[in-house]
Amino acid sequence: MNSTISSANTLKLSWEQLKNHEPKLRIRDAAKKLGVSEAELLGTGLGENVIRLSTDFAEQVQKFPNLGRVMALTRNEGCVLEHKGTFQKINLHGSIPNQIATVIGPIEQRVFFRSWKFGFAVLNDTPQGPRFSLQYFDKSGEAVMKVFLQEDSDFDFSEKLVEAHRHSDQISALETEPFEAVDYSSREDLDFKSFQSDWENMQDTHDFFGMLRKYNLNRLNAVEWIDDRWAYEVDRLSTRKILASASATQLPIMIFAGNKGNIQIHQGKVKTIRQMGDWLNVMDPEFNMHLNEAEVDRAFVVHKNTSEGLVSSLELFDLNGEMVAQFFGLRKPGIPQKTEWKDLLDSLN
Repeated sequence: MNSTISSANTLKLSWEQLKNHEPKLRIRDAAKKLGVSEAELLGTGLGENVIRLSTDFAEQVQKFPNLGRVMALTRNEGCVLEHKGTFQKINLHGSIPNQIATVIGPIEQRVFFRSWKFGFAVLNDTPQGPRFSLQYFDKSGEAVMKVFLQEDSDFDFSEKLVEAHRHSDQISALETEPFEAVDYSSREDLDFKSFQSDWENMQDTHDFFGMLRKYNLNRLNAVEWIDDRWAYEVDRLSTRKILASASATQLPIMIFAGNKGNIQIHQGKVKTIRQMGDWLNVMDPEFNMHLNEAEVDRAFVVHKNTSEGLVSSLELFDLNGEMVAQFFGLRKPGIPQKTEWKDLLDSLN
């Protein structure tokens, strides 16, 4: 918290004044203006419209299917994905603190609980009436996942979930901390021939993560430094062409976007594409994507070998070299990617 905001009461008052001045300002943007994290700002509502949840996050997520139809939202600085549907099938892998969940169904996610620190049940007044949500944040106070109940959700079960996982401390101010910067290998330290060989001999797209760990590389440097056969830079606004074509031809695609605590995945067709200023949007009934093109600094077409042939993607990065979003052609296990998808990526420049 910066020096001008010395207590939760002062922060709360500052936020109230800001809301009076800018009533349509979203909490994430308000937090930036006030020099705090979103979680800290949300925490000023404890005892009123906000309840802090316990830290047994995997137990809570496993109960999400009982909420019925909800809207799940995952975002980073540049991209927001929103899906309406049910948490259909949830599998846990590994043990605490490195537990991971795979969520499969209308809502699809890869959840990394190691980064989760805060959870809240929130009841907001909106022009459409009261809106209830479950919101989760990492240790820096950045949102990792939000789940908004819909008209046909099970509100009775949501009350039971909150009561069962109510944190014992509903008073103390939140203590956030930044993530330590990772020190990656430089190009001079990279064994390029070995790196290139490992890339060429991948058998599965998931081998890519192991390769990054092996060479201590961040993703941007990996696609920057590999030769053009496997990755090359294209126009940073290439997503416009990808979505316009996918919509026009009804080519099914996959969209990945996330943060340190969660990756949300869209699988299927997109229909309604809308450009609103810097924001490129998919506005379909059960799926929305909001891509802030002002945050997209670079874009790359990336190819990876697999036992089922080449898998190709468009990958977007922000100014800090962080992943904004990835776009793939939709394919099923055992079936090669569609030639239409590869041709579409090949047409980018």
